[in-house]
Amino acid sequence: MSRNISTGITAGLISGIFLGLFFKVIESITRIKVYTLLLNVDYIPILNSYRFPEIVEFLFHLIISVLLAVILFHLIEKFQWTGKQIIFRSVSISIIIGLLLYPTTALSDRTPEMTSAAAIIFWLSGHLLYGGMLAAFLRKKGPYS
Repeated sequence: MSRNISTGITAGLISGIFLGLFFKVIESITRIKVYTLLLNVDYIPILNSYRFPEIVEFLFHLIISVLLAVILFHLIEKFQWTGKQIIFRSVSISIIIGLLLYPTTALSDRTPEMTSAAAIIFWLSGHLLYGGMLAAFLRKKGPYS
């Protein structure tokens, strides 16, 4: 297995599990459905026809996290990003993904209201932490840090 893939898998799994646990704790304390939003596939054609168990939905989340980490690590190596570039770009990409995914809450009755300020704050905070954790791991493993 190439270094990009094995590093990406590890970074994606660790960061993805952290994000899931973070949102699970937030949701259990506040009852704001950010964990449910993370696992939500109601907006994906074909998948929205099924009700998956939580573990399967969490695995979907981890697959996306791993793919993102593998791609990021490849970009780090290809463009020889420095430590600060890794941090800024990983966090920025994670926040952008969070911003792009949040509106999917409008497509499900299981997720927070689109206008919930608390949900948006928790959602983006989680993605910021995820990006920071991903950056820290990839920076440590990258050749140009």
